[in-house]
Amino acid sequence: MNLIITKAYISCDAGWFMDVFNVIDYDGNKIRDKEVIDYIQRRLESNASFSPSLRESVGVMPSEEHTSIELSGTDRPGLLSEVCAVLTDLHCSVVNAEIWTHNARAAAVVHVTDDSTGCAIKDPKRLSTIKELLCNVLRGDDDLKTANMTLSPPGVTNRQRRLHQIMFADRDYERVEVDRLGGIENKKSRPHVTVLDCSQKDYTVITMRSKDRPKLLFDIICTLTDMQYVVFHGMVDTGRMEAYQEFYIRHVDGLPISSEAERERVVQCLEAAIERRACEGLELELCTEDRVGLLSDITRIFRENSLCIKRAEISTKVGQVKDTFYVTDVTGNPVDPKIIDALRRQIGHSVLKVKHNSSISPKQPQETTMGFLFGNLFKARNFQSFKLVRSYS
Repeated sequence: MNLIITKAYISCDAGWFMDVFNVIDYDGNKIRDKEVIDYIQRRLESNASFSPSLRESVGVMPSEEHTSIELSGTDRPGLLSEVCAVLTDLHCSVVNAEIWTHNARAAAVVHVTDDSTGCAIKDPKRLSTIKELLCNVLRGDDDLKTANMTLSPPGVTNRQRRLHQIMFADRDYERVEVDRLGGIENKKSRPHVTVLDCSQKDYTVITMRSKDRPKLLFDIICTLTDMQYVVFHGMVDTGRMEAYQEFYIRHVDGLPISSEAERERVVQCLEAAIERRACEGLELELCTEDRVGLLSDITRIFRENSLCIKRAEISTKVGQVKDTFYVTDVTGNPVDPKIIDALRRQIGHSVLKVKHNSSISPKQPQETTMGFLFGNLFKARNFQSFKLVRSYS
C-alpha cells in the first residue's frame, strides 16, 4: 500500500506477538481515510493466523497473462539495453520489470508477453531460444560467475521479494574491488551494521544505522528470513535522514549466532540488503503511450549517451508506460546536466522528466551499544488475543 513505517516495536513471546507500527502515507501525511484504515485492518486480521512458507512469506503473484523471466549476471554499462534489444528481436513485449544492480552484479524480474497476441509465451522451443540468447548477453566476455535465466515457477513471490532471493543466491554480498565498480566508494554513506551477543537471554542482537528510505524494513526482514533467522524483539526509529533498527534474533533452530564467520556473513548480507535498493544516481521518469520496442529504444538512447542504469522499474497499465530509471555516468559519477538536457530534447521534455538527485549522504554513522531496548523488553508478557488498535490522535 506504499505506507511508510516511521517507528515500530516488535515483540513475541510464548507463541504470541504484539507489533506496533507508526505509519504515514507516501507523501508524509497521517492516514485519516476511514476506508483505507478499515482495509488495513481487514487485511492484517485476515492474515493474523496465516503461517506461510519461507519462500512465500511476503505475497503470491501467479499470472497467466504474462511470462515471468528471472535474470542474473555481471553488471556492465549498456546491459539492460542489450537485454531489451534481444527481447524485441524475439517479438517479446516487456509489460513490467524491475532491475537491480549491486556489487558488480545485476538481477531482474521481467514480465513479457508476445508482442502480437499480448498473451504469455508458453511454447517450449521459443522459451529455450529466449533463454539461450539472453544467457549469451548476460555472460559477456569476462563473467567470473555463471549468468542465469530462468522462468519464475507458479505461485512465485512478488518481484522485489524475488530480487532479494536472486541476488542473495548470487552472493552479491561479497565485496569486490572498488575499481571494478567504478567511481569512488563513499564509506560515510554505507550502512553501519553490528552483531552482538545477548548471552543472558540466548539472543543475537543486530543493530543497523543507515540512510532512511521507503521499504528499508521490508528489505532487511526479507534477508533475515532468507537466512533463516527469526526476529523475536525489535524496534525501528527514523529521523529526517537516518534510520536506526535493532533486532533480537535466533536461527530457526532456536540458537543464536555462535561463530565469527556467520557473524561476518550476517553483517555482509544485511549491508547488501540495505544497499540494493538505495537510490543511486539521478532519477528519471518516463511517461508516454506504449508501443512495441519502446523500452529497447529508450535504453539504447541512454547507452549511446554514456548513461549507466543502476536501477529501474518498468510498468505498463492500459496502454500507458510509467518507467523510472536511476542513472549515473559509466564511471558511477553524477551525470552531466548537459547530457540530460540533450536526452530530453531527443525523447521529449513532456515524456522524460528529471525527478531528483538522491545521492545525498546521511549523517556519519555512530557506534551503537547493545541495550537500547533492555528497559522493558524482557518483562513477562501475556498476549491473549491479536488485535489491531487504531489511533486517531
